[in-house]
Amino acid sequence: MLNLNNILPQLDQLEIEVPSWAYGNSGTRFKVFPQKGTPRDAFEKISDAAQVNAVTGLVPTVALHIPWDTVDDYAALAAHAQSLGVKLGTINSNTFQDEDYKFGSLAHPDERVRRKAIEHNVACIDIMDVTGSRDLKIWLADGTNYPGQDDIRGRQERLADSLAQIYAHLSDAQRIVLEYKFFEPAFYHTDVPDWGTSLLHCIAMGPKAMVCLDTGHHAPGTNIEFIVAQLLRVGRLGSFDFNSRFYADDDLMVGAADPFQLFRILYEVVRGGGYPNASVALMLDQCHNIENHIAGQIRSVLNVQEMLARALLVDPEALAAAQKACDPLAANEVFMDAFYTDVRPGLAQWRVSKGLPADPMAAFWASGYQERIEAERIGGVQASWT
Repeated sequence: MLNLNNILPQLDQLEIEVPSWAYGNSGTRFKVFPQKGTPRDAFEKISDAAQVNAVTGLVPTVALHIPWDTVDDYAALAAHAQSLGVKLGTINSNTFQDEDYKFGSLAHPDERVRRKAIEHNVACIDIMDVTGSRDLKIWLADGTNYPGQDDIRGRQERLADSLAQIYAHLSDAQRIVLEYKFFEPAFYHTDVPDWGTSLLHCIAMGPKAMVCLDTGHHAPGTNIEFIVAQLLRVGRLGSFDFNSRFYADDDLMVGAADPFQLFRILYEVVRGGGYPNASVALMLDQCHNIENHIAGQIRSVLNVQEMLARALLVDPEALAAAQKACDPLAANEVFMDAFYTDVRPGLAQWRVSKGLPADPMAAFWASGYQERIEAERIGGVQASWT
């Protein structure tokens, strides 16, 4: 019988960053669905994120997306976050929604467009200087739809040059985390389609550049835990964007599609020294199309906590012995014993011991917060990723 009490103290260091955009309206590629009580600015997004932290104790930081979260006074936004018990985290740049970026941004053939994209990322670093954020996350929609549309190698050279210019503006305490995605919106080729391409650019930039792994950004059947192991092995895994997908980049609640995959990923995180490790940021990146924004984030962070607890239950000595004996059935049994252990009662007790509600979801619904924001947030423009 696996003893959950032995690993509960290791959960004390779990911190999950939530995205500000998860609290705004989202939807499919064809329609954005509004919800009552949706935030109208970054301050209200931070307030909603603080509710997730209040009932779970797992969400100390909130990522911002620029220009979606542009405010006049970032110091005031940071103070607002601090007053609610959270801090501002990763700053995400956006070079995919401006008309100039139709044919790319940092890899665009036109130097003027590349300069505009570079300056936007440098402006994001300026925001980081004010908020105290460590990471600038860069995700690019750059690529082509048709063979011959542009010079594939030339785009890589331009991208490398643009990234180097952005990297030069980082302080000693700041990093770039470069995300990858194998397709969409560019369907013939994407300029940063996989972890190898991201890693090559990070190595070229320098030691303050790390790979960001989005769990939804892989082809079906991809062994994501292998990628995690490799990036940890070379010390270049900077952050996760946790979400789930059934087909492509579905941005569903993490653990919803394949809890066993999340377990396997987190096992490799633990095995490779990625937890506890402040240099590997565990973040969510998802949109709540039909579910309540705040409750969806609560469910996601609890799913991560639960699967981390199960990953910590894997008996390393028994597993090593089975692996050394080349006994695949015994080794797999060690894995499955941990995965099938019901850790939820123990996690409820752990929360109570920390002064948190045993059932965070029930506590949120009982708090009256959702009813209050639905009544108060009347008028204005609701936040959205469109």
